[in-house]
Amino acid sequence: MTKSKHMALALAFGLAATVVQAQDMRIGLQEDPDVLDPDQSRTFVGRIVYASMCDKLVDITPDLEIIPQLATGWEWSEDGLTLTMTLREGVTFHDGTAFNAEAVAANIDRSQNLPESRRKSELSSITGVEVIDDYTIAFTLGAPDATLLAQFADRSGMMLSPTAFEEAGIDFGLNPVCSGPFSFVERIQQDRIVLEAYDGYWNAEAINVDSVTFLPIPDTTVRLANLRAGDLDMLERLAATDVASVQGDDDLTLEQAVSLGYQGITINVANGVGADNPLGQDARIRQALSLAIDRNVINQVVFEGAFAPGNQPFPPTSPWYNDAYPVPERDIEAARALLAEAGFADGIDITVQVANNPVQQQMMQVVQAMVSEAGINIELQSKEFATLLADQSAGEYQASQVGWSGRVDPDGNIHQFMTTEGGINDSGYSNPEIDRLLDEARTSTDPEVRAASYNAARDILIEELPIVYLYHVTWIWALDDAIEGFVPYPDGMIRLEGVTITE
Repeated sequence: MTKSKHMALALAFGLAATVVQAQDMRIGLQEDPDVLDPDQSRTFVGRIVYASMCDKLVDITPDLEIIPQLATGWEWSEDGLTLTMTLREGVTFHDGTAFNAEAVAANIDRSQNLPESRRKSELSSITGVEVIDDYTIAFTLGAPDATLLAQFADRSGMMLSPTAFEEAGIDFGLNPVCSGPFSFVERIQQDRIVLEAYDGYWNAEAINVDSVTFLPIPDTTVRLANLRAGDLDMLERLAATDVASVQGDDDLTLEQAVSLGYQGITINVANGVGADNPLGQDARIRQALSLAIDRNVINQVVFEGAFAPGNQPFPPTSPWYNDAYPVPERDIEAARALLAEAGFADGIDITVQVANNPVQQQMMQVVQAMVSEAGINIELQSKEFATLLADQSAGEYQASQVGWSGRVDPDGNIHQFMTTEGGINDSGYSNPEIDRLLDEARTSTDPEVRAASYNAARDILIEELPIVYLYHVTWIWALDDAIEGFVPYPDGMIRLEGVTITE
């Protein structure tokens, strides 16, 4: 929306050319979220919606420091087996239910015991919960867990109304009730999610808009066109190819932050009948696939050098990145040799599902062309993102181009994907030694001990390749220039505290 259009609207509604309170913030998302239940969901865009709707026990700063949110303070016992938290007083859920220690205990119980919960592995270290008083709660651990506070900074720490989830059961996601700055109004699948400012929010003075509407628009070109036309105020994941165009537009602003996560190809190795094929059963074929890909070319051709080539769950900027395994050079001859050794000297056909947005499809078309030179013929299956994830979970896929937005603690990028009981282990990968190493990494607060465990796990995973890592993104947001106060975070979330729409 141009400045003249903004002014025309302001005059039409009799608004002063200052901060506008009674406005809707319209945000374009790359996909439609899955179920709006933090215990069941797994999409990145779902977490963006939760950032406006569901406060957590703790949050992070842009520098990745863990800070208070619903918990105002915490203390560890000397043996690391008890975490005691002091909770914020005067907080209510959107249905009026009081937030207190009993509510926290009920949330942890749900996350650990709801049959459909994906948070079980994230909270597996908690063996007991004690309500000390209304605003003090203690968590007893079976073993020290260096990751727990970071888990509480994400979906495992999102607090839901016990009244609402006990009444709704498995259908809680149809009408989610949390305690964040905005409450749920409606959802029309594939069209919009509407939230309105919650008058009873404990930090209401930081909220300057009356409502926020999330609009899933998979096509990046259409998403940007909607922003320029004034139909959006902000979009997430601007295409890297559009950065220069936005930077040259006086009516738009650009924000960026290096992500914590990765993009790759998840391969079904033991998740139902979808794994019953040579790619899933023979690591040599997976190694050949990886060797046939030039990750640097992907970054230059598809992302104009804005991202970082990758071959690990941690980006090269992370202290947990293993320098012993640099991004491999493309080696077509080595890939062909591995295929021949596996019995496919004449080539092999594989199927990879990919989200129905232009960026991911273009990227996989580049991969498709690259690996064909080694005799790997990829058939691409384009799917709506929530459908893609549902098929992954059900094991109804052979390989899937999918990523992970990343977590503050390294455990969040690997444990739940690679351990036998991991909540998002769509590969069905299982290796007792990997389980031992990644569980061991959770129990130490010594970075050197943890790094040794992750490196030992990497020695194994680089050979078995249940996930072929490709690159690490930079989050890029485009905003109407009337938006002020937005702060980019490495987790890719859109936090609306302090954000205003001005004229």
